[in-house]
Amino acid sequence: MVYDGILAAILIGFLRKGNFKGFSQLNIKFGWVFPVLLIVQWIIFLLQNKFELLGHISNHVFILIYVIGLALLWVNRHHGLGVWLILIGVFLNFIVMAANDGRMPVSLEAAQTLDPAYGEALQEGYYGKHTALTDGTHLGFLGDVIALPEFYPREQVISIGDIIMNIGIFLFLQMLMVKHRVDRKPSVVHSS
Repeated sequence: MVYDGILAAILIGFLRKGNFKGFSQLNIKFGWVFPVLLIVQWIIFLLQNKFELLGHISNHVFILIYVIGLALLWVNRHHGLGVWLILIGVFLNFIVMAANDGRMPVSLEAAQTLDPAYGEALQEGYYGKHTALTDGTHLGFLGDVIALPEFYPREQVISIGDIIMNIGIFLFLQMLMVKHRVDRKPSVVHSS
């Protein structure tokens, strides 16, 4: 859902006559670490079911990724409300994952809207950074329990943290695109 939120924010930014000028002026401390964290998560997702050791330690790696991400968001919190909301959303996801051995619990009921193979994989063990929500799940209400409606273009199950994080991403991108837009002002003619 994060990518959908980014795309929607950029499109709306253009509709509001915004541009990318703000991105060039953005000074994010340790900003290069964010893409590295995403790449590491992606690699683990692809390989953890192929390499047993990676599968067993992936939950600890996911928690470490969240801790580093939270620290980076905290360091960059001065960038406004959008970053604060991203921080809160990521923190909520972190809390539920930390309480459940480094895995995001997913409601099997909500997951019925997804490919049946996804629900089966959740019940069999780890699947990416997700696990099935059960009676033994801690803070399950913070897990992926919200199925997006059928009219949404992609089938997804999301968490409260995901929603807050996406609102933050939307506001942050709007601030970057619209606040820094180039407004054409009429030239002032001075009479002599």
